[in-house]
Amino acid sequence: MNRKLFIVFFLLILLGLTYGILSTLPDGKLHIIFCNVGQGDGAYIKNPNGTDMIIDGGPDNTILACLGRHMPFYDRTIDTVLLTHPQKDHMQGLISVVERYSVRHFVIGNEANTTEGYFNLISSLKKKGTPLHTLYAGDKFQMGSVDYDVIWPSMSWVRSHIEASSSSLNTLALRNGQVFGTATSNNFNDFSYVIHIRFNDFDTLFTGDGDEKIQPEIMRNVSIPSVEVLKFPHHGSKTGISKEFLEKLSPQFSVISVGKNSYGHPSKEAIDLLNSEHINYRRTDQHGDIEVVSDGEKWSYKTQK
Repeated sequence: MNRKLFIVFFLLILLGLTYGILSTLPDGKLHIIFCNVGQGDGAYIKNPNGTDMIIDGGPDNTILACLGRHMPFYDRTIDTVLLTHPQKDHMQGLISVVERYSVRHFVIGNEANTTEGYFNLISSLKKKGTPLHTLYAGDKFQMGSVDYDVIWPSMSWVRSHIEASSSSLNTLALRNGQVFGTATSNNFNDFSYVIHIRFNDFDTLFTGDGDEKIQPEIMRNVSIPSVEVLKFPHHGSKTGISKEFLEKLSPQFSVISVGKNSYGHPSKEAIDLLNSEHINYRRTDQHGDIEVVSDGEKWSYKTQK
């Protein structure tokens, strides 16, 4: 390669890198990407000030590809990761996230699974020295101009539903003498974090797998916000959401995070309910990554496919 061609080649690479960096700088908007992680949940959130967050990680390391598509290539830090509840289809991919990125804060419930995956996740977090936080209904935190409100579960509900043993107040999940959380035989779905995200006049609700079993409890104890965007609970299961809960939320748009499965997700009942309420929706299995963008007033979405 002669000198002129080398210079042109170098300048083209430099121009490409400069464009890549400039295009990923904070734009003052909230970006919520519902990642196509298969039969599970995984979302990446970029706040208007450039801080970021992951909610759930899917059943395998597929979420890493989603992060590669939507995070700046030079960014190896994630400010906050939140696990809605410790089941494989929400949890497993977070092991790879913790191992490959620097995570500043990790939000996790008090309930502990006794699977290998759960122990591996907690071991990775402890090895990295990542601060762990347990939140309850009424807890709030901010990431720049975006408010994150926990509306489920309440501390009293968690304490009353964690199983007790005769020898101690709680039964501890142990491995090699280390405490990994509090064991429970209750349905992990019921413990799912329900998170209200508010950016000025734009609202989103993340629901994990918290279905119609716990929704009456939420409605009794919390003023349900109306939202523009709803992450449909439990991958569109037939018990995912009650008509009353959906009407209180009155979303304009819903995302169903789902993949190939033997459960019949999303169910006919869920789709019929969304259609009867005239709610537009998209599915990750059909549309790939689904990105919602808002400036705090207006919002739009786009899909990968």
